Amino acid sequence: MFKEPDGATPLDPDEIGGLKFDHITTRGELDELEQANITQALQWLGRRRGGDILTEEFIRTLHRRLFGEVWSWAGSFRLREKNIGIDPFQIPVQLRYLLDDARYWPANGTYPPLEAAARFHHRMVQIHLFPNGNGRHARIAADILLSDYFGHPPIEWANGFDLQADNLRRGDYIAALRAADGGVFDPLLDFVGAG
Repeated sequence: MFKEPDGATPLDPDEIGGLKFDHITTRGELDELEQANITQALQWLGRRRGGDILTEEFIRTLHRRLFGEVWSWAGSFRLREKNIGIDPFQIPVQLRYLLDDARYWPANGTYPPLEAAARFHHRMVQIHLFPNGNGRHARIAADILLSDYFGHPPIEWANGFDLQADNLRRGDYIAALRAADGGVFDPLLDFVGAG
């Protein structure tokens, strides 16, 4: 149905069935609808007052806020294997490890802020929690981590949170994530401005 951009996870027919709007037929229309939902979620984040972001509940709520007006499965962990990500049955356990690590890093000075955010983002994308929207969700979550745990401004990912609008920057981003998958973090650190 939709031609996915390079590095995006294809949706299976059941996941596409979770689209709340039958009139959406092109990737452009879907992107526009998702961006409107993300804009609403960012307004919600701007009104948020406290609460620990490093919980499964917050991670799910954030995804639901970002995509819940578009997808019925928003905020629900994926149940199927994908071209990326761990076994779906391992998602809750691996997320718990990540959240524990992310809480430990600032408390113990393990990484400087931008490196901690880059590693958090990479691992979240690598786990691939949800059927779709993982990169956008992980970028926003990494920025919240920077703000809440380090008092640091957000990363300049691209034109806002929409790397699809900047093809060259998106290519660099995908290459940096793939390098980090192989244990080489320098390109990702350079990408987020920590290199």
